[in-house]
Amino acid sequence: MANNSFQALKDLIPAPLRNRYFIAIAVFLAWMIFLDKHDILTQWRLQQTVNKLQEDKSFYSEKIEEAEQERLELDINDEKFARERYYMKKSDEDVFIIEKKED
Repeated sequence: MANNSFQALKDLIPAPLRNRYFIAIAVFLAWMIFLDKHDILTQWRLQQTVNKLQEDKSFYSEKIEEAEQERLELDINDEKFARERYYMKKSDEDVFIIEKKED
């Protein structure tokens, strides 16, 4: 009787899905996609982290270049740098600051 009910359930499954090779491949793929140490979700998260780090690297590279430019300006003309950046002045001078409006 138990064998007969098992046979009825087995007959409900299409023949290609009962193939042991198909079952083995399906189990392997499910394992690799969802359960493995290097599953797809983990790989996606790692790729997101790599992308973020590359963006940070380019941002900080630009900041380093800007700092190098400022350092070169300081080396070339330190008085101009101090006047423009820190609004320093001589005792007998008046300083006017003109700011441009950005649209």
